[in-house]
Amino acid sequence: MGFIGDIGHFIMVPLYYIISAVLLGWHKLFTVLGLDADGGLSWALSIIGLTLVIRAALIPLFVKQIKSSRNMQLLQPKVKELQKKYGHDRNKLAEETMKLYREAGTNPFASCLPILLQMPIFFALFRLLSQAAKSDKAHGFLTKEKAHQFGESEIFGVLPINGSFWQSRTWGEDPHTGVMLVAAFLVLAMTATTFTTQRQLMAKNMPAEAMSGPYAQQQKMLLYILPVAFGLGGVAFPIGVLLYWTTSNLWTMGQQFYVIRNNPAPGTPAFKAKQDRDRAKALRHGHAPEAETVAEGTTTTTDRRPATRQQPKRQTRSQRKTAPKPGAPGAKNKSADWEKYEAQDGTEPETNEGDSK
Repeated sequence: MGFIGDIGHFIMVPLYYIISAVLLGWHKLFTVLGLDADGGLSWALSIIGLTLVIRAALIPLFVKQIKSSRNMQLLQPKVKELQKKYGHDRNKLAEETMKLYREAGTNPFASCLPILLQMPIFFALFRLLSQAAKSDKAHGFLTKEKAHQFGESEIFGVLPINGSFWQSRTWGEDPHTGVMLVAAFLVLAMTATTFTTQRQLMAKNMPAEAMSGPYAQQQKMLLYILPVAFGLGGVAFPIGVLLYWTTSNLWTMGQQFYVIRNNPAPGTPAFKAKQDRDRAKALRHGHAPEAETVAEGTTTTTDRRPATRQQPKRQTRSQRKTAPKPGAPGAKNKSADWEKYEAQDGTEPETNEGDSK
């Protein structure tokens, strides 16, 4: 137990300094802008600011997650082939599937990385807030005075930032109804945004062939397990921690909506919707579409080359000698083909080798 505690301490101490530094920076900014330094609103907004900083720092990881997810989608046809080949041997199927993922440089659990990396930050904030409220314990750059101020602050003077749904403060013998209502709202918002984000990914940015197999089963499990887990655990989290997680989910949902809308995976409903929008936009601006998708990843363009110039009919030397000269009585003018050819380049047409004979 001591070894595990040492590992936890080794991980959490740097997080305490990072979180407290960002938190105090935002708190100082909101105080300068005129908010009460002791008020819960300045601390609540500081938590939201902390969330935005952390999520902005995780953008490169999110990009890696998107690439890994697309690679998983492209590998689904090969995964299906492995299923047909090794369907009778589950161990061999799992071994060959993981080998395929390694060769492609992807990981079926990459979609969980942003959540897994946020969990230590989440628990560090939870402990920082909880211990600040209970014992004025200082962590990182948060002094004992600031820890007391943070732990005892109240939003709008009535909602303690450290209050939770089950362990809310009491006024006399009655539970704090306001805390319970706000906490319940944030728990529901956290659960709904988690479900919506995962559902959005599966419904719009996954091709039909990716909706079956191990990867699809993993996504379906996460679709229902994560919201339930957050919902059950959320009733024990303080309002300040719920603010962090709900804001983080809203960021994820907006970020994913932007990526799916502007850079969808090929062969998905979102990809087709983007093509329709691009085509409609081109028509609104008076430009006809220059390409039409005929198959996934292939296009055909309209041939805009000028029509081939029609060549005049060739005449033999004897025909040209016997032909009446232009302007002679009873003679016709040069043929239209001949005149057109001279007007174009001023040269005579080529003759066949047997023309002179």
